Amino acid sequence: QVQLVESGGDLVQAGGSLRLSCAPSGSIFSINAMGWYRQAPGKQRELVASITDSGSTDYLDSMKGRFTISRDNAKNTVYLEMNSLKPEDTAVYYCYMQIKILSRLPPRDYWGQGTQVTVSS
Repeated sequence: QVQLVESGGDLVQAGGSLRLSCAPSGSIFSINAMGWYRQAPGKQRELVASITDSGSTDYLDSMKGRFTISRDNAKNTVYLEMNSLKPEDTAVYYCYMQIKILSRLPPRDYWGQGTQVTVSS
């Protein structure tokens, strides 16, 4: 069974940087879109950034210029580079991927377990 494994969450001071990564465990055929969501306490989950299989990216406005999403197709990995972190960036960050397990099956969404990012002031 395929699971998404995330890493990189940590406690960091305001103005600092972190790099999150996420990759699937198990055998897969292909990955379409990849992305990152986050959920802060008491708030709804929101899309942070996404990247298509062709490399087109999209960001939440408040992330533009600070966060960069990228993917390594050879490693089936998505990254989120976060710079100039602010206390309001504190949240659990979840990766997602649209994965085809087999060529004959349609893609479906998979989610990571979440990684905690805490930014202290």
